[in-house]
Amino acid sequence: MRVSIVLPVADWRACGPAAAAAEAAGFDAVQANEIAHEPFTPLAFAALATERVELVTSVAIAFPRSPMIVANHTWDLARHSKGRFVLGLGTQVRAHNERRFSTPWTAPAARMAEYVQALRAIFRCWETGERLEFAGEHYRFNLMNKEFSPGPNHLKLPAITIAAVGPLMLRNAARYCDGVRLHSFATRAYIEQQVAPMLDRHLAEVGRPRSAFEVSGGGFVATGGTAEEVRQAADKVRYRIAWYASTPAYRTVLQPHGLEALGEKLSVLARQGRFEGIEALIPDEVLELFAAIGPYDRIAERIADRFGGLADTVTIPFPDGADPGAVRQVVREVQTIPAAYAGHG
Repeated sequence: MRVSIVLPVADWRACGPAAAAAEAAGFDAVQANEIAHEPFTPLAFAALATERVELVTSVAIAFPRSPMIVANHTWDLARHSKGRFVLGLGTQVRAHNERRFSTPWTAPAARMAEYVQALRAIFRCWETGERLEFAGEHYRFNLMNKEFSPGPNHLKLPAITIAAVGPLMLRNAARYCDGVRLHSFATRAYIEQQVAPMLDRHLAEVGRPRSAFEVSGGGFVATGGTAEEVRQAADKVRYRIAWYASTPAYRTVLQPHGLEALGEKLSVLARQGRFEGIEALIPDEVLELFAAIGPYDRIAERIADRFGGLADTVTIPFPDGADPGAVRQVVREVQTIPAAYAGHG
């Protein structure tokens, strides 16, 4: 199993040293999330400070950006990292597209499928000189003068992964992408019963081996060197579970556990803007459905129980000031957990 860690994207000066430390600790990847900050620039600093680790947007919000703009970011990051950049994309929900990004909302699965195919066409144009001619319902690209092409990278084309929750987006991931980034708001039962069978079916339809397709995430990890650090990490996860459970779009994750009433209650509080203290509505038994929780000397075992056989890559947040030796040991232990993924082609 591969192990990733999130960069401190709010501080560009910290991103290079943090990525170098992650590489020294044996992590397989560093990732930049787009929540309050954009994810591409932090990875540029990380690229220049490292030689081995993969660099991942997890995720960049797609629809407010033209595929051409994203292609430029991707191409430059791939070039300067010598092929270590992986583009992770997500749609966000309708309210954020329309009200936070002022972006028109159209059928997201169909649009994302086109988005990925447009990116592939742009990449081929730049790498091989192939004429750019992409025409879809949502995107059209047919102009690329030599002056505007960055030219070939002489590297394999950048890998693309997408965030997916529902069946249509999971289908997109299997048919058009190099991997899927499962939402942290997921349980083992949800993945076993709903996600994995869909991915297997659609991968088989296009003749793609599971070993060439990366499944990332699908739950939370809470760990620390002391009982108090573990408790603090678990409390943060408890709040995030409550936050996500309040979103109707994620209600299908609760269904296998008969927790729809909990989601409805949290949705009412969210509509009222009453987020303070919502974590108290998440009992320990629900927390443990969503997270692998334990101290350093037990967390690999918990991750194997929670993610083993389902996920290829997990993200582990460590407490501030975590002992580097302990971090290296945890990473090594998690990397011994068997996983299906063998690398992007």
